[in-house]
Amino acid sequence: MVEDRGVTSTPFSGRGAIDLGALASARQNQQQAAAALANAPAGVVIDVTEASFQTEVIDRSMTVPVVLDLWAEWCGPCKQLSPILEKLAAEDGGLWILAKVDVDAEKRVAAAFQVQSIPSVFAVIKGQPVPLFQGAYPEPQIRQILDELLKVAAEQGVTGTLTTDPSQPTTEATTMEATTEPAADPRFDAAFDAIEAGDWDAAAAAYRLILDADPADRDAQAGLAMVGLYRRTQGEDEGELRAIAEQIDAASDVRVQCATADFDALAGRWSLAFDRLVVCVRASSGADRDLVRARMLELFILAGEDPAVAGARTALANALF
Repeated sequence: MVEDRGVTSTPFSGRGAIDLGALASARQNQQQAAAALANAPAGVVIDVTEASFQTEVIDRSMTVPVVLDLWAEWCGPCKQLSPILEKLAAEDGGLWILAKVDVDAEKRVAAAFQVQSIPSVFAVIKGQPVPLFQGAYPEPQIRQILDELLKVAAEQGVTGTLTTDPSQPTTEATTMEATTEPAADPRFDAAFDAIEAGDWDAAAAAYRLILDADPADRDAQAGLAMVGLYRRTQGEDEGELRAIAEQIDAASDVRVQCATADFDALAGRWSLAFDRLVVCVRASSGADRDLVRARMLELFILAGEDPAVAGARTALANALF
């Protein structure tokens, strides 16, 4: 059985240290996906709506495994994961179909799968959903999950391919022109290169340069916040921090609580991160309180439109005033 890895699944190491090349590798993933898709069968990656879900997902899953990528434009990890899934779908040449669902546009589909955070990936085999994983997993782990999925599908008699699927149209409408990732923005090259080199100062400077020209650029805002998260968590011992943070008198320990919240954020545990910081705001004052507030605002940028953000904003306002 394919494992449901839950809402806390992340592409991080056991101690919480993030894959430092993750952000920069998104660019390479997009390039590799585009190259692979150029030689893949038409329709190996498709966009799915509520209206097309029965035909494109349920009906096809009777003969070919369908993998659902639930994503949103504002979701940074989605931009890392989607190109990897596209590349693997193309390389497998029709052994399974990648169906992409924009959760902002298709809220009823997302609700049907009880999606709490994105990216979320499911399979559908013979019309039945199979939870796969949540978060931006690295390619080797995704490949293992997909290999296991194909074994599960075979055990259920689903061994068809895209090229043998009788419901698969052969028109030009099945090409990936509408769903491939747009070309990488060259303004971000300097930041990506600096991240690959582990030069956080240069990466931050590159993002600030973009923000100087366009203060509302959400990708640059998130990139700058992510660099800060990388820099703060590098070399920290998550286990030691948590042991201190859980002590009775540690609620006002701003450094420990903020550092522990950073690791919660890395793991996508936004509610835990925000709850911890709200408690710290209430227990602190003056410059310490301002520091915690600033940290929460920075994490709000990274969390994007995660459902936990709205409640956390209200809780922060109540704690401050």
